[in-house]
Amino acid sequence: MRIICLAVSCLVSAILGSTSLVAQSPQSEIQAVLNAQQDAWNRGDIDAFMNGYWRSEKTVFVSGDEVTRGWQKVLDRYKKKYSDRAKMGTLTFSDLEITPLTNDSAVALGAWKLKRATDEPHGRFTLIFRRLPEGWRIIHDHTSAASPP
Repeated sequence: MRIICLAVSCLVSAILGSTSLVAQSPQSEIQAVLNAQQDAWNRGDIDAFMNGYWRSEKTVFVSGDEVTRGWQKVLDRYKKKYSDRAKMGTLTFSDLEITPLTNDSAVALGAWKLKRATDEPHGRFTLIFRRLPEGWRIIHDHTSAASPP
């Protein structure tokens, strides 16, 4: 009987040991995606920044009066608009509010700011995230810029 109890105890320990007992919340996982994007931007790595987006033709990016559809087109837009480090500046996300909608979707509201040598553009964003096999990704991004002072 002791051997059976010991075997069951070892089996339970092995199962629990291989599973995370403290699962990350959607909010912390999405925060990690945004932190990785901010870090990539500040390294000048737009390709790594784009890892936060769903690699799909269905990805949507809205800014001003323009709608860009498709991950590759969003990447191309970023590379054209921010063609060098001076244009990219230093990105800061703030005022982040992440609201889960379902187990596999969430909305994030926040503020962005670029600090550059000659200006500091800033604005707001609303991001729709979906949990995909590769993790949480932005499927829809609506970003606006505040009017210059």
